[in-house]
Amino acid sequence: MKIKDLPRVERPREKLIAKGAENLKDSELLAILLRTGRAGKNVIEMSSQILSKSSKKRLLQMTYPDLLKINGINSAKAATLLAAFELSKRALDVDDTNLPTIITAKDAMAQLTDLRNLKKEHFVALYINARNRLIKKDLISVGTLNASLIHPRDVFEPAIAANAAQIIIAHNHPSGDPDPSEDDLVITKKLVESGKILGIEIFDHVIVVKDGFFSFKDKGLI
Repeated sequence: MKIKDLPRVERPREKLIAKGAENLKDSELLAILLRTGRAGKNVIEMSSQILSKSSKKRLLQMTYPDLLKINGINSAKAATLLAAFELSKRALDVDDTNLPTIITAKDAMAQLTDLRNLKKEHFVALYINARNRLIKKDLISVGTLNASLIHPRDVFEPAIAANAAQIIIAHNHPSGDPDPSEDDLVITKKLVESGKILGIEIFDHVIVVKDGFFSFKDKGLI
């Protein structure tokens, strides 16, 4: 039986409007997202079959290729499901990996304390996903920073590989003076411009000293 052959009160979309989403079965909610079924099965039957093989938790963990392996799910349906799943995770702050959240320079500093007492300048990058979670931390270079020695490729290649949405760059000043040098300003500008081209934001540049830090973002320099 096709969905259009069901009484209007039994069709998922109409039922949601009349009774509220909380009164729909899991298969009916999934059917609304999928919109259409496949040959031989209407969308409710297809949804029931999917849920009989994969738990709701398992569905939330599926990737785009995983969804495309399910009979009846094409590219458009997979994209719709992934968007709905991700929005749900963000609303509930679901984070199975327990990755640190980084929103401010102070949050970043919790990951940069090892730079405080180093005798040489270390330039590092914190790679952050779209949910402001730290994906990884990479050491980019060691030694006195020079604008000609820091290449955008070294900063952005790991970001692309890790699907990072933002980057916080950071380095220490062994002298104890947190104010940025001319090279610091040049490096920051070069990386910000590169990030705009690649669509990966340089969210901040943090200079770390023993007793504090300097944030380019906090000072309006980014």
